Amino acid sequence: MRLSVLDQSPIREGGTAADAIGETIMLARAAERLGYHRYWVAEHHNTKSFAGSAPEILVARLAAETRKIRIGTGGVMLPHYSPLKVAEQFRVLETLAPGRIDLGLGRAPGTDQRTSQALQAGPQAWSIEAYPSQIVLLRQFLDDAADGPPISGDHPFRGVHAMPRGEGRPEIWLLGSGVHSAIYAAELGLPYSHAHFINTEGSEEACAAYRERFKPSSWCAQPVVSLGVAALAADTEEEARRLSATRDLWVVRLMTGRFSAFPSPEEALSCSYDEREQAILRAARTRSTVGTPQQVHGRLLELAQRHGAEELVVVTITYDFEPRLRSYELLAKEFGLAG
Repeated sequence: MRLSVLDQSPIREGGTAADAIGETIMLARAAERLGYHRYWVAEHHNTKSFAGSAPEILVARLAAETRKIRIGTGGVMLPHYSPLKVAEQFRVLETLAPGRIDLGLGRAPGTDQRTSQALQAGPQAWSIEAYPSQIVLLRQFLDDAADGPPISGDHPFRGVHAMPRGEGRPEIWLLGSGVHSAIYAAELGLPYSHAHFINTEGSEEACAAYRERFKPSSWCAQPVVSLGVAALAADTEEEARRLSATRDLWVVRLMTGRFSAFPSPEEALSCSYDEREQAILRAARTRSTVGTPQQVHGRLLELAQRHGAEELVVVTITYDFEPRLRSYELLAKEFGLAG
C-alpha cells in the first residue's frame, strides 16, 4: 500500500500564513525522509483557514527542497484557468524536477462564488460543463510539448505550443468527491483520486463506476485509484481525540458560516454544541480516522480495500505542527514505509 500526503497548509489561530507555508516546507522534507510516495498541496482562496492559494508556486519550492518524492497539486482548480497556462506552468515544473511532478486537477472552486468571479480572467468564466473539454485541451498541449501528437487539423489552437518543450510530462490525476469526476477520469483514461475526507456518501460507488467505465489511454493503461483520507494518529487514543478537537470545532464553524483559523484543542474542548452542531460533528467524524497508529492503520486499510484503492493520500490537521509531524511519523512506521 502506497502512502502519500495531502497538505492544505492550515493556519492556526495566533499563527500566520507564513507559519503555515514554512510548516508545509518542513513537512515535505520529513515526508521524503519517512518514505511517503508523493506530496500534494491544495488550492484555496480568500480564506482564513488555509495558506495555499497558489499550489503551482509551492510545488516549485517543494521540488527544490526534496530529491526523490513526487511533488504535486491536490489540486489545481482548472475551471479558474486557461489550459495553456496550466500546461506551461507544469512544463516548467517538469523541466525543473523531471519525473517527479504530479498535476492533480479539480473542478470545485475552492472558494465562495464572489471570489470565483474575482479569479476570472475575463467577463465570462469556464462553465462546469466545459471542464472535460478543458482537460482534453490541457492534455493535448502537454502531449505536444513532450513531442507527442500535436494539435492539428482545423483546431483553432493549431501551432500553439506549451513551452518549454522537452521530454517527459507531469502525471495527471483527476480529483473528485462524487461520481461525475470519477466518470470523467474513466472516460479520459486518467488516474482518479477520491476525496473521502470531503464526502463519504457514494464513495465506493464512485470508485466502482470509475473502474467499470475506464478506457485505457497513453496517460494511463489501467484504472488507478487513490483515496484522500483524513487521519490523525497519536501515542494514545485519548491524545488523538484531544488533538482532533481542533478540526472538529473548525468544521462546525465552517458549516455554520463562521470562517476561522484552526483553534487550539483547549478552546475546542471548552466549547459546548447545540443539537444542530452535534449533528454536524457526528457527520464530520465519519469522514476522519483518529486513534492510535494501530487503530488508524487498520481502519485505513479497510477503507482502501472497500474502495479498491492502491494508495492512501493522508491529510492531517492539528493546532501545533509537532503533533501533525508525529502523526505522519507514527503512520510511516505502522505502514512499514522505507524511509
